[in-house]
Amino acid sequence: MIAGFATPDGTKAFAQKYGLGQNFRQVQNLALSNVGVGTYLGNPDSQTDNVVIDAIKQSVLAGINVIDTAINYRAQKAERSVGKALSQLIQEGKIERNQVFVSTKNGYITNDADIKEEFWMYIQREYTKPGIISPNDITSGYHCMTISYLDDQLNRSLKNLDLECVDLMYLHNAVEGQLQDISKEQFLKNLKSVFELYEQKRREGKIRFYGMATWECFRVPENNPQHLSLYDTIQIAKQVGGDDHGFRFIQLPYNMHYDQAFMIKNQKISGDVTTILDASQRLGIGVFTSVPLMQGRLLAPGVLPEFGNLKPSIRCLQFIRSTPGVVAPLVGQKTPEHVQENLEILKIPPMSSDEFSALVKKLVSS
Repeated sequence: MIAGFATPDGTKAFAQKYGLGQNFRQVQNLALSNVGVGTYLGNPDSQTDNVVIDAIKQSVLAGINVIDTAINYRAQKAERSVGKALSQLIQEGKIERNQVFVSTKNGYITNDADIKEEFWMYIQREYTKPGIISPNDITSGYHCMTISYLDDQLNRSLKNLDLECVDLMYLHNAVEGQLQDISKEQFLKNLKSVFELYEQKRREGKIRFYGMATWECFRVPENNPQHLSLYDTIQIAKQVGGDDHGFRFIQLPYNMHYDQAFMIKNQKISGDVTTILDASQRLGIGVFTSVPLMQGRLLAPGVLPEFGNLKPSIRCLQFIRSTPGVVAPLVGQKTPEHVQENLEILKIPPMSSDEFSALVKKLVSS
């Protein structure tokens, strides 16, 4: 297994190597590219594996050092593709482990696409019979956040990725996957137990940071049952890990259509009511964003406003990475043509604050 993790010196060396200072953010003393690689979509087959491996390698060699995946993506094959891509790059002497930031996610029930077995038979054999989970641990949303299950999933993720340590472990859509079956009060108690597990894994050197990858909870209005306070969540992390706790990142959907993270004031900080992106900045939380292209739906002619004489995909990425409070959009890219097109974003600087504000005014008035 590959030893190490992303470090300040390693990520700085990566940024300097590619001479792309405009395309990096300083987050937790790390130099992270302001565009990341996502690995969500694709069939769980070997052909897709090869395409994803090539796309990751092409992206990293172009100057991207943020790679995001999850154990349930392509039924564990996405993680394995990330692991193979990194192993090849390191073996070829193209990068070092301390130069790249790798995140993954656990929480959903998943099978293994490399094992040809019916889904529930696999779950019973791998998890229920060994006592890792009981049937009542699985919610109607196919989610499980018991300590024994998440512990098991972390170990599987590390094996899939061929890494001794993952830089960021997300609890995956926990609010969205749990609250239809349990109370908010019980969820918060369970969340504290999960954070205790993650802090233990930090001490063991298996993860560096942890966070929550979400869909609704940080974007919806405060009166929505799925709403989650970022401030309160951080307080739970502080109870468990002190001021040096590892809860330092969140992930949520954001693009020109899903603009709630920038537009809706649903978070309370020191008496102020503000947006999740502003609250994250004030609380020292890095925000990665998902669905930048809405799986291609934003690329149709006439959907996005014109600006900067840019292609639709580049407009999507440019808007997101220029938004205050965003570390990087995570873009899923597989075919060489799409990878090459998306990598054009690295040739231009993000918008200035004035340019971004002018674009937002244009969008609001249109």
